[in-house]
Amino acid sequence: MVLPETILGQILQIFRSEGIERHSEGELIERLGIDEDDYNALFTSKADMVQKVIRYDLELSEQRDKELLQHAENPVEEIFLLLLNGIKELRSISPAYIIDMQQYYPQVWQMCLDHLNSYNHDLNYTVINKGVVQGYFRKDINLQLVTKIILEQFNMIINPVVFPPDRYDMGEVFRSVYLYYVRGLCTDQGSRLAENYFSRNNI
Repeated sequence: MVLPETILGQILQIFRSEGIERHSEGELIERLGIDEDDYNALFTSKADMVQKVIRYDLELSEQRDKELLQHAENPVEEIFLLLLNGIKELRSISPAYIIDMQQYYPQVWQMCLDHLNSYNHDLNYTVINKGVVQGYFRKDINLQLVTKIILEQFNMIINPVVFPPDRYDMGEVFRSVYLYYVRGLCTDQGSRLAENYFSRNNI
């Protein structure tokens, strides 16, 4: 039997590149080249399959963040690494991936929003607070409010009513919203580092 992680990973790649609703379960089974019994042993329905695949995607995202931040030298670099990775991720996925999730799997979409408001909130709060303590971010910022704004900006970016994906490049929207906002949080010391990252990454 094919390992569950292998199947989840293969389906995730299809979803991210082509969207969730483009293929039926039967088409996915055929494309993956697996036995229907193996598929049915893992998933009770397409909704169950989508939920497990998206949960797997969130777990991978957390692991990528952990590995990414190990290479950062300071909180400014941590923020920029997270933002640049966010740009890369949004540019690498089909808009249909998010739209299908929002339209056809609202419970799964809510799971993503809950993850954003817990894991991503705590991660951003921790990094920004560390930057304040170390003198890279302004001491007069409201940590709770800044963290909330960062999360709400993400909600705005992925809202197809605000930024229809057929009209806007999601990676470009992400860059325009976040990268300039972060500069406004920086002290003079942090701004010098931010400018360095802007120029080094051609942002």
